[in-house]
Amino acid sequence: MIRRGYPQLVPYDEALADRVRSLLIDQQVSKKRMFGGIAFLVAGHMAVAASSQGGLMVRVEPVAGERLLTEPGAEPVVMGSRPAMKGWVLVRGVTLTDPVALEAWVQRGLRYVQSLPPKS
Repeated sequence: MIRRGYPQLVPYDEALADRVRSLLIDQQVSKKRMFGGIAFLVAGHMAVAASSQGGLMVRVEPVAGERLLTEPGAEPVVMGSRPAMKGWVLVRGVTLTDPVALEAWVQRGLRYVQSLPPKS
């Protein structure tokens, strides 16, 4: 069933999810299906997700979000037709094929959520 007003979601990139999972192997991370993708959570906070929009959703400090949008492959996260809250960046394209760049984005998400109090 296709709901009006919502884009058709595609399955998330399982290869990308596997690469992210391998970068987080030493962390206390849980996985959860969210927004049609697979999210990686630390203490209940989503750090990164292989998105059904394609690419990697990364949670970053809100004040840093605007600056990070100038980096290659980075764009604002859009949910439906609205921009997501500040502090979310969607990374796509060749940036994700570079292991060093992917690890840098995953570490950004991880560092930010580790600075937050755990959810109960």
